[in-house]
Amino acid sequence: MSSLLLNPNKALFTASRSSPLRSNSNAQILVASRRAATRLVDCRPRASRDSFEAEALPETNAKKKNTNRKIILFGSSPPPLSEDRSGAAGNGSGKPGLEASSWGFFQKALKRALAVLSNLPLAIAEMFTIAALMALGTVVDQGEAPDYYFQKYPEGNPMFGFFTWRWVLTLGFDHMFTSPVFLGLLILLACSLMACTYTTQIPLVKVARRWSFRHSAEAIRKQDFADSLPKASVEDLGIILMGAGYEVFLKGPSLYAFKGMAGRFAPIGVHLSMLLIMVGGTLSAAGSFHGSVTVPQGLNFVVGDAMNPSGFLSFPTQSFNTEVHVNRFYMDYYDSGEVSQFYSDLSLFSLDGKELMRKTIRVNDPLRFRGITIYQTDWGFSALQITKNGEGPFNLAMAPLQMNGEKKLFGTFLPTGNADSPNVKGISMLARDLQSIVLYDQEGKFAGVRRPSSKLPIDIDGTRIVIEDAIGSTGLDLKTDPGVPIVYAGFGALMLTTCISYFSHSQIWALQDGTTVVIGGKTNRAKLEFRDEVNRLLDQVPELVTINQNLNG
Repeated sequence: MSSLLLNPNKALFTASRSSPLRSNSNAQILVASRRAATRLVDCRPRASRDSFEAEALPETNAKKKNTNRKIILFGSSPPPLSEDRSGAAGNGSGKPGLEASSWGFFQKALKRALAVLSNLPLAIAEMFTIAALMALGTVVDQGEAPDYYFQKYPEGNPMFGFFTWRWVLTLGFDHMFTSPVFLGLLILLACSLMACTYTTQIPLVKVARRWSFRHSAEAIRKQDFADSLPKASVEDLGIILMGAGYEVFLKGPSLYAFKGMAGRFAPIGVHLSMLLIMVGGTLSAAGSFHGSVTVPQGLNFVVGDAMNPSGFLSFPTQSFNTEVHVNRFYMDYYDSGEVSQFYSDLSLFSLDGKELMRKTIRVNDPLRFRGITIYQTDWGFSALQITKNGEGPFNLAMAPLQMNGEKKLFGTFLPTGNADSPNVKGISMLARDLQSIVLYDQEGKFAGVRRPSSKLPIDIDGTRIVIEDAIGSTGLDLKTDPGVPIVYAGFGALMLTTCISYFSHSQIWALQDGTTVVIGGKTNRAKLEFRDEVNRLLDQVPELVTINQNLNG
């Protein structure tokens, strides 16, 4: 295809108002902008415009905008398009019909399957069903033992009149997001999105990218917007459209222009974003590891020993061999004495003892290492370190006695007599946190309060006790979730492509019919704004006015 590039900044057909017109032509044309001052132009037959000598006309209203856009003039016919009923033609080539072959039955079955899957009501029903199952998954407790569901959803008193433990355990609703029903619906929705993209969105983009000319005025007038400009040039219209951001194509008397192609690609991006979200969500539900551990200060554990797989896609990595050591655990308190924040100083070691990372974590500030995230979620009282009558120190294990909401109570017992006696007596010690210990004598009477590390002794029933230290334990949650970055990428792409989808894809056709230019156009969005925009652009097209008498200057 040969083409000629036309520079809109060069006045090809204008003559200076101050200089005399040349007398090489039998007729002269006065060019008057519809909203601009009059300009005088020599006119020659259309075939000889390239050789016509002209001088640049000084601009009267405003300076023309310099632009790098180009109008493409086709010197030979582009690849033919099959004309539609409206008289449209383009540069695409039609697909050959299905040949009779052994693949014929398969191709027909595939077409039928794609037609069914790309059905919009089916896709909407799939999304509503998935949403309903997700809501049910928040109501039904996940990951409990079968006995729990036997008691909560008994057959004698079914929920909603029919929902019992058989529904939960048979359909896998105790692990909703990895159940075959839920995953099957996700796969079905993904197939529907891909089928819609293949059968609808991609063909629309191919058609939109194809420059196509309307070769009849009738076809152009059938567009959503149609108008005609008497005594106008289609080339001038192309320059005006190009300045407004349109891509312009010229072939003889026909013009085609478009802009906003990104809006046609946006639905494909939306579908791909939804597929990314579903893939990431499935990978999170069926390919992650979770674990919880309570570790006293000074001890350690191996990551892999605390992790449990969540589904059939869960595969351990090399980082599971990492050893976590709790260097220190401590807490901050409000003025009222309530716990405000708790911290864990953690070190990560390889199997050969090399420290890989060290960080002090707290609530909402986790440690992340090679796909593993360690959260600070809880705390406990592990042991109380004391000296007895100058001996020790001894570590007394603290046991949880009461948990009422966020209120915690821990206690321990120090025998003072024969520990093997059935009626052993001793000193009781209670604590609600790590900053103070309450002591009681053998009769259960209050004996005093001591702070750890205060080094203040207390004598109870002839026994001198010094509280040396309160050893806390940190509650950690461990998690690996390979689907998180995929889900984030999917949501980011979804927001971006949704915004792009609001860009209008506008198309304009024009045909030079003698001295009249017939214009038609359509857009997929903002139709009223498109009409106003086109009217504004048409007002800028110069008008050609024939003058019969000779002009001498």
